[in-house]
Amino acid sequence: MAGRMVVGSAALAGLVRPASAPDPAGGHRVLPVRSELTGLLPGRGLRRGSTIAVGAGQLRSSGTTSLLFALLAEASQAGSWCAVVGLPTFGAGAAAEAGIALDRLALVPQPGPDWPTVVAALIDGVDVVVAAVPATVSASVASRLAARARQRGCVLVPYGRWDGADVMLQVVRGVWDGLGPGRGRLRRREVTISARGRGAAARPKEVKVWLPDAELTRIIPRSTGAGRPGAAGLRVVVSA
Repeated sequence: MAGRMVVGSAALAGLVRPASAPDPAGGHRVLPVRSELTGLLPGRGLRRGSTIAVGAGQLRSSGTTSLLFALLAEASQAGSWCAVVGLPTFGAGAAAEAGIALDRLALVPQPGPDWPTVVAALIDGVDVVVAAVPATVSASVASRLAARARQRGCVLVPYGRWDGADVMLQVVRGVWDGLGPGRGRLRRREVTISARGRGAAARPKEVKVWLPDAELTRIIPRSTGAGRPGAAGLRVVVSA
């Protein structure tokens, strides 16, 4: 089971500041991603201060979640802190299997009406913030959060509609692997990921990638319960 902590939204900033990585000015300006994804991103990784939106299209429930895992895994293994806001189905066990270090992952499944405050607090102290975008978020709030990420050196990853992102990634096609004639087990999925954006990312691109990839599935043990590696993490509940 993941660890659980209940805090008020005002106290969240104080909680996450100690989790902050070294000052971006003296640290790595680009956080690593899986090699298959490097061609989609300017600088071949997650550039600090950028906003990389992940579209929620028809393949939202499976392919897009796997894409989020793939974006976080390498940065997490390299020592960066990551946070996921507003995605109650984002499972710690599946994240561990994808290679995300759970001791550097914070989950805020239900941020409530203070969503902008919660996301802003995490931007101040976490390297990569994934945030499911509520329908009620205004363009001005989105602009302020993106500006805050640029100032703090955080990579903001909105999940859903987000105008003005540096890069927009979306899973546009997917094919499952593992089923034989009449029987079998779904093991992995080949997905096509499209990227478009502005500046260096203005030219549309597409890549095909296996999610999860065969090598990762082979080396990362499946978590079966508490006490096993990858079975712990921090789940933050924001109180009113």
